[in-house]
Amino acid sequence: MSFITSALASSPAAAPASQGFAGFDPVLIAQIVLLVGVFYFFMIRPQQKRAKQHQEMVNNIQRGDRVLTSGGIFGTVHKVESDVEVSIDIAENVRVRVLRSTLANVVSKNEIASSGDTAAIKKQILT
Repeated sequence: MSFITSALASSPAAAPASQGFAGFDPVLIAQIVLLVGVFYFFMIRPQQKRAKQHQEMVNNIQRGDRVLTSGGIFGTVHKVESDVEVSIDIAENVRVRVLRSTLANVVSKNEIASSGDTAAIKKQILT
């Protein structure tokens, strides 16, 4: 309690003189700019690059591609239903429809599907 009363009792003349606003500090501005640059090049830019690659991968999904969903399910693309949906075979006679955005990775691309050989396509889908 004595500290509070002595602090209140002190006169303003005894208080140290405040310097107030010293003016423009270019070093502080340079530090802020440097920090923003570091965040951009180490966090924002790589994330944008990954998002662009993922979007390109999702747009190039074709029938017969082996994919991994974000839920951890491996499957083979049976049919591209629409711009946002694909049908995936996850086991024999088991087919699920998932959103394209939930596809985490294309495990292997299907080069056979473009040749038009349906027997080879069926063989690859079943393996």
